[in-house]
Amino acid sequence: MPKLSVEAVSRPQMRFVPAKSVEQQDIQAMHRVRSRLVGSRTQLANQIRGLLSEYGIILPQHISQLRRGLPLILEDGPNELTVFSRRLFASLYERTVCLLEEKIEAIDEQIGTVYQASEPCQRIAAVEGIGPLIATALVAALSDGKTFKNGRQFRRLAGPGNPGNIRVAEKRDCSASASVAIPICARF
Repeated sequence: MPKLSVEAVSRPQMRFVPAKSVEQQDIQAMHRVRSRLVGSRTQLANQIRGLLSEYGIILPQHISQLRRGLPLILEDGPNELTVFSRRLFASLYERTVCLLEEKIEAIDEQIGTVYQASEPCQRIAAVEGIGPLIATALVAALSDGKTFKNGRQFRRLAGPGNPGNIRVAEKRDCSASASVAIPICARF
């Protein structure tokens, strides 16, 4: 094992992962928790829609459609839902809308607070199509935009599932820029 690490350091073109500050780690943790909560909400909404379809009740695919439609379905007497199933769906609805969405909103508020307090986040958000969520995710992912020679290097860090489908301008030289990520990011 030690031989591999020595070999990696000896390569001149080797790119190292920039160290993150504690604040960046906190922001990334918030984004990861938010992502898990959104995924859980989507899973639960899909389960509700699937179970309702077994009763012949079809709701369109979107959380807002479920939020609007399920209370009406639960109040509708003539449909084929039993008292038991109505209670079950009401319970699932409370978990979806009330608990998960409240937690997501609370994290969104925290992200908004971080965004307001961070000058780099506000500079990144100056790019059209980038808001507080993506700006804070980028600041958390990058330690310093100057560490990237061009957009291609940033793209490698961001990976295929980069936040907000950010397309990177690959031929632009960014080493002279003082901003964190504005010169290397463009929105589709």
